[in-house]
Amino acid sequence: MQISSRFSVAVHVLTLLAAAVPGELLTSDRMAGSVNTNPVVIRRILGQLKQAGLVEVRAAAGGTYLRRDPATLTLLDVYRAVEAAEPQLFSIHEHPNPHCLVGRTIQAVLDSTLQRAQTALEQELAATTLAQVLAGVREPVS
Repeated sequence: MQISSRFSVAVHVLTLLAAAVPGELLTSDRMAGSVNTNPVVIRRILGQLKQAGLVEVRAAAGGTYLRRDPATLTLLDVYRAVEAAEPQLFSIHEHPNPHCLVGRTIQAVLDSTLQRAQTALEQELAATTLAQVLAGVREPVS
C-alpha cells in the first residue's frame, strides 16, 4: 500500500498560504508551481481544505487565503481534512481464509498493533503546528 501524497501537498499549500503577505490571495497556478504539480490537483485539495474550514477560496477574486491561525492549526487538522476518506494509515485485508491458522486470527492480532501505530501518528501530528512548519521552512535545518 502506498500512502497518499495528499497530506504532504496540503501541508505544502497551507505553508505557502501562511507565508503569504497578509491580505495576499494565492492562485492555484502559483501553488501548483511551487508543488510542481497540475493546478487541478491543487484545486481538488483546496476543496477539501475549504470544506474543513482551513482555507477560503475566492474564485471571483482569483485566489485563496488561510482561515486559521498557523499557530493553532495542527498537522492532525490537515491530515483529517484531506485523508477523511481513508483516515487510517493501515487497513487490514478483508476475508482471509477462516480455515487457515493465520487467516482466522491475523485480523485480531494486527488490529491492536495497527491501532497503536495510528494513535502514535495522530499524537505526533497533533503536536506539530503549521507555524512550526513555516518556521522550519524559513530556518531550514542543515
